[in-house]
Amino acid sequence: MNEKPNIITERIDDIPLLLTQMDRMGLAALLDAHFPTHGNWQGLAFGRVATIWLSSILSRGDHRLVHVEPWVAQRQIILSQVTGEVVRAHEFSDDRLEIVLRLLSDDSRWTAFESALNQHLVRVYDLRTERVHVDSTSASAHAGVSEAGLFQFGHSKDHRPDLPQVKVMQAVLDPLGMPLATDVVSGNRADDPLYVPCIERVQASLGRRGLLYVGDCKMAARETRAWIANQGAYYLCPLPQVQLAEGELEAAWEALDRGEVALRPVCRESQDGESELMAEGYERQAVMAFEAHGASQTWRERRFVVRSLRHAKAAEVSLRARVAQAQAQVEALNQRGRGRKRFEEPDALRQAATAIVQRHQVEDFLWLRYDHQCTSRPLRAYRNRETGIKVERQATVEVRVDEEALARAGGRLGWRVYVTNQPSEQLSLEQAVLAYRSEYLVERSLGRLKGRPLSLTPMYVQRDDHATGLIRLLSIALRVLTLTEFVGRRHLTLEKGKIAGLYAGNPKRATARPTAERLLEAFQDLTLTVIELPQRTMRHMTPLSPVQLRILEILGFSSEVYTSLEAISVEPP
Repeated sequence: MNEKPNIITERIDDIPLLLTQMDRMGLAALLDAHFPTHGNWQGLAFGRVATIWLSSILSRGDHRLVHVEPWVAQRQIILSQVTGEVVRAHEFSDDRLEIVLRLLSDDSRWTAFESALNQHLVRVYDLRTERVHVDSTSASAHAGVSEAGLFQFGHSKDHRPDLPQVKVMQAVLDPLGMPLATDVVSGNRADDPLYVPCIERVQASLGRRGLLYVGDCKMAARETRAWIANQGAYYLCPLPQVQLAEGELEAAWEALDRGEVALRPVCRESQDGESELMAEGYERQAVMAFEAHGASQTWRERRFVVRSLRHAKAAEVSLRARVAQAQAQVEALNQRGRGRKRFEEPDALRQAATAIVQRHQVEDFLWLRYDHQCTSRPLRAYRNRETGIKVERQATVEVRVDEEALARAGGRLGWRVYVTNQPSEQLSLEQAVLAYRSEYLVERSLGRLKGRPLSLTPMYVQRDDHATGLIRLLSIALRVLTLTEFVGRRHLTLEKGKIAGLYAGNPKRATARPTAERLLEAFQDLTLTVIELPQRTMRHMTPLSPVQLRILEILGFSSEVYTSLEAISVEPP
């Protein structure tokens, strides 16, 4: 009598690629070395549990603990084969994963681990840079608020003021955007004091001085700039209006109008390889002084007065649109008809016109001239009305655009002042503007953290230590993504090639700068089928496509990362 075969099907997708990438990064070993577990910990080591959880997060785009155990249960054969260890689903229960988060929340151990990981990755991947980008964001959570807790109400960048939040400060490496330091603080903290601790950790982690730290205007606090300069490091950031001396920007414009300075072009290479003018500006010098704790400090600062051509054009278009809209609305006050208010006195008309002009903030660009007319017409007798004269009064307004003032204001749009203490031989004006434009690297990193594939917000953990541990775990996942992307792009750059087949609906579209998300997405719907018969076991895996083989090639992996799954290996009982 023939027995029915036992058929098991498991989704492979990008799991082997992710776990192999994490093994190349040495994650499991570093986690085990810096986060020793209690003697009652059984089964898989802490580092292996963490890396498998990370593969689940990156593959599914969901950080919630409750989904991990069933996910592992449906992939025990694949996970066991890739890791070479017996993987059991019960080792990924909520209680066990909460232990992972509590261990990662230990500040001293995390600092040591992050430093060791950064040094290891810099060495293994030959990462060389002179710039670090620093920024912060807030992450909302479905959690309770306590007086001294991590979850607090504050300015929400998620546009969820109804939810408490935590604040995440991050420093990333230019140009790949790999996180170097991730700080988690309460959601009501101000951003300004967070830069110095984050930069301190980067310096201790990399063991290097003299790096350029790029940040937004919140990094421009004089105390922060003084501290960076005192450390022998460099800063680059735009100055907010409150940090500019009164009339400083106006003086810079006047110097330009008088021909005392010449604008230098800032160009970048466009997608078609041509040079594109993006900004223009000039440099000024300033001597800075700061006193703290009875000690005074002075240093020289370079100030770049820069005009972004695109921002200036967009701002001028917006200004002219406001002027035109205000002009049309004021002129409409003269129209008569059913449902329209009739102005008999100039004072009432002047009040209505002024309100329109002020609402659009165009008082300096419109000339308004008021007129008052009186007309008389005879009235015929009608019923009880006697003949007479009716006097009609109407106030009108004439609107003209002050083109000279509008053109002068257009020339004042799009300007910004950037400051740095790095010498000109190391950082030119053009390099400074382009370096600040790369600030999107940290913004993209924080965007990945909060959106797909990591999906931090909204958080569903309730405890402070769980939230801290989760954000730190996801910062490791960010390193996996950025390094995967960096290796692929570096390979394509060296061979001057491109990769096609990553865009749904447009298989011929090729790119030399694929994202990690698209590379991983290309491995969706791969499956492993195991047929268990009384006398033997057969395995079949979905064949790898040319695109998938090409991805493995540019990432430096052998196809055996996947094809070896068809071999008989360790399986869970």
